[in-house]
Amino acid sequence: MEQDPKLNINRRSLLGVALAGAGVTATGALLPARTLAKTVDMNYKRRARYQANSAEVRNFYRVNSYPAR
Repeated sequence: MEQDPKLNINRRSLLGVALAGAGVTATGALLPARTLAKTVDMNYKRRARYQANSAEVRNFYRVNSYPAR
């Protein structure tokens, strides 16, 4: 007895294979090239950002009716 050499593929598996191939192709095209990270300026990172006497801070305490200092 000889077996039939036909390959039996149903529509769902064919659609799944097609979508997987399209997904792999799309993600390969969308991935950016490798880039180097920017160097970090540690002096900028460590600088004081909060200024107690700034106009924004004084306005915040004035508007929110905190007692005057």
